[in-house]
Amino acid sequence: MIKIAVLGFNGALASAITGIVDMLSLVGVSWQRIQNIPVHSLFQVKISSPNGQPLDCINGMHIAVKHSYADVMDADVFIVPTIGREIIQTLEANTALITYLKNIPTPQKSIAANCTGNFFLAEAGLLDGKTATTHWGYAELFSHRYPLVHLNRNLLISRDGEIYCAGGGLAWFDLALHLTERFYGIETAIQTAKAFVYHRDALQTSYSLLNIAKAHQDQLVKKVQIYLSDHLKQELNFDDVAMKFNVTNRTLIRHFNTALGLSPHQYLLALRIEAARKYLEETQHSIEQIMQHVGYSDASSFRRLFRKKTGLTPVEYRRHFSRQIIHR
Repeated sequence: MIKIAVLGFNGALASAITGIVDMLSLVGVSWQRIQNIPVHSLFQVKISSPNGQPLDCINGMHIAVKHSYADVMDADVFIVPTIGREIIQTLEANTALITYLKNIPTPQKSIAANCTGNFFLAEAGLLDGKTATTHWGYAELFSHRYPLVHLNRNLLISRDGEIYCAGGGLAWFDLALHLTERFYGIETAIQTAKAFVYHRDALQTSYSLLNIAKAHQDQLVKKVQIYLSDHLKQELNFDDVAMKFNVTNRTLIRHFNTALGLSPHQYLLALRIEAARKYLEETQHSIEQIMQHVGYSDASSFRRLFRKKTGLTPVEYRRHFSRQIIHR
């Protein structure tokens, strides 16, 4: 059984704690109950705080805690929830968490954070030189404060080695599915999404969540991934892209296929759809504005590709997954 430790702190968003705890605790369980088969849990999930004290979350919410950070050091995965209060003040008030994160042995252990919780990972230096994402509304603050981090604001989920970052405020749902897929496979992730009545056709009909966030050590591919993210709006020719990195297009294709199981062109399409999903979930930008942000000028081809990859039109997707939240 995989052990999960949620590293709570004062000023957290309560739903980002209770939501991922409920979901991961019920991975496998809900589906087994629906199918009337014997029940067994796949994840053991514990909420912790610096000294095992109750958590003072925002909006008057308090969460009882049975475990201190020291009690959960044997966990396989550590998750930092969303910051709900003012970010810098919350970081300064929770130095114990930052110190704890610095002492978690990686890559033996996996570390994940949701939304603004990714500021804690960056503050601990865990994201230096790595690709990360965060909530779009705080991307400028993040980039200014952590210049050594390769911030890709277009991703819902980023993975670099054993460090995971989830983007939007409620992206802990995607993070939970990602971790489920990573440890127990795509079918279990799909069963979990169905059990929670979560319309995530993209898990099955397009590409695995792991594909564009797949960990690898190919430095050429990493550099090109950053370049593609930075030039997402532009019309790109991969002969020109390959030339920028002093390789042939054939060499670039071979590196991408080996590292990610995708060609550069497939990766770019997946990245653009992922970016469009994030804009639809987290902003009120018009479909036309989103198209331009992700490098499309033809509305019909964009809608056709988006539906092919997600099973929904952009309008339908926004209706299902809009994630406008308020931070206080």
